[in-house]
Amino acid sequence: MPIETNLTPERRQAMIALGAWNDMLLTDYLEEAVTSAADRQAIVTYRMADGTHASLTYAQLNEKVTRMAAGLAGLGVAKGDVVSCQLPNWWQMTALHLACIRIGAVLNPLMPIFREHELRFMLAQAESKVFVVPGVFRGFDHAAMARGLKAELTALEQVLVVGGEGPDSFENTLLERAWERETDTAALFRERRPGGDDVVQLLYTSGTTGKPKGVMHTSNTLMSHIRPFATRLGLGNDDTVFMPSPLAHQLGFLYGLMLPVYLQATAVLQDTWKPAEAVDIIRAERPSLMLGSTPFLADIAEQAEAHGPDLQSLKLFMCAGAPIPSPLVEKAARNLPTRIISAWGMTENGAVTTTRPGDDPSRAVHTDGLPLPFMELKVTDLESNTLPPGQEGPLYVRGASLFVGYFKQPELYGVDAEGWFPTGDLARLDEQGYVRITGRSKDVVIRGGENIPIVDIENALYQHPAIQAVALVGRPDERLGERLCAYVSLKEGIESLTLADITAFLSERQVTRQYQPEFLVVLDELPRTPSGKIQKFKLREQAGQSVA
Repeated sequence: MPIETNLTPERRQAMIALGAWNDMLLTDYLEEAVTSAADRQAIVTYRMADGTHASLTYAQLNEKVTRMAAGLAGLGVAKGDVVSCQLPNWWQMTALHLACIRIGAVLNPLMPIFREHELRFMLAQAESKVFVVPGVFRGFDHAAMARGLKAELTALEQVLVVGGEGPDSFENTLLERAWERETDTAALFRERRPGGDDVVQLLYTSGTTGKPKGVMHTSNTLMSHIRPFATRLGLGNDDTVFMPSPLAHQLGFLYGLMLPVYLQATAVLQDTWKPAEAVDIIRAERPSLMLGSTPFLADIAEQAEAHGPDLQSLKLFMCAGAPIPSPLVEKAARNLPTRIISAWGMTENGAVTTTRPGDDPSRAVHTDGLPLPFMELKVTDLESNTLPPGQEGPLYVRGASLFVGYFKQPELYGVDAEGWFPTGDLARLDEQGYVRITGRSKDVVIRGGENIPIVDIENALYQHPAIQAVALVGRPDERLGERLCAYVSLKEGIESLTLADITAFLSERQVTRQYQPEFLVVLDELPRTPSGKIQKFKLREQAGQSVA
């Protein structure tokens, strides 16, 4: 059954009339690539654990997608069912998404850093039918975790382990059996073909209510972003995209998984970020475009000082997730021909704004870009009156790539009658329409481009027997943008608390390491308003002063 969304007939009609939506699926672009560029490399994957790499042409990718799609249908995955995966940057992730589209299923990418604490909620809410995981990745046994979760979750019928053995092996189940010979795949795919407004992606984002929200996207919302994005950056099938950011994050998904297929170009994937190894990959594959948050740019700029000649193919680097420091742009420019593209977006939209390749380099430092075609921004005062250029206020966005609702939580959509979505960010627009994100009204810390669900972690820490009160804020960090700092007051009679104490406590509760505080400050009392609310702005100021 199709998943219910907040999409209205009026929005669809407007987007069709605008030319933003055309009901094309990513699998349509795959089929075009097979017709015109069957032997071109579609994906090259590099695994850092063993130093191996593998590649697939578009013809080979299509063959695997066809077999996997028929196999998933054979396993009982119906139209509208959710298939979750917690995969690194491997070709299986791209193939799985395409296979899901072929049979009208919904892919739910999950970050490899997630553990039971996060996954239990997401898999249960999504009612995931199948869960695809690596066997062991970065020293962690994902297969054992997935099997444990399967025993708890009634809807989860099948765990498939990439690189596994036995009955739940991904390879044995989906790839080694010729599923396409057991069914009429043309008829199956024709019957199961999703409409342009059917949900094809379910991606969880950190909210302010303590639990993640499942962002729903359709082929129309996703492709109406990919097309103008490619045009603005001047990309074509002769480009090669280097993606070390996780495909399970919207940035990696859009530009490492979808964009290359749309372009009929090559995606080069690195499964674990290692800057020195990235230099070797760039030397070998000669990508023209790289995308990532500020830490990736900082590391590449550092590598360029010693290995600049090996990195000369990089013509564009799109950086999103945090403002780009001016010295970093200057450092990159000294040894690279790379044009830095600044961007701002969110899971609910993809990149809404980017600078343009022909812009003055200062634009990437001082702004977050112009809205892409089919997207609009406005900045308002607290009474929702639109503000003139240069004034700061809450930022709203509307347009073609806006998502179609939160899974099973339609009441949280928040889009008004005119289609404006409150981003939770503060911003200002200049006379030319360039935006600058100046702050966040949402209670979220962004570490290395990844949102940390503050309320969820605070709720966990409130269960610590030594903690009376806790507040988590971001501490500015040159490389990662922010690191998580915990301010706590202790219960009466408790003499001390260490950072190691609280990280051990969170680890016992299976909270992923990247969501755990990296600094701890113990105060006699946390600053509060007269009504008793913790004044986080004072703690943010204190955290900022600690690194000044």
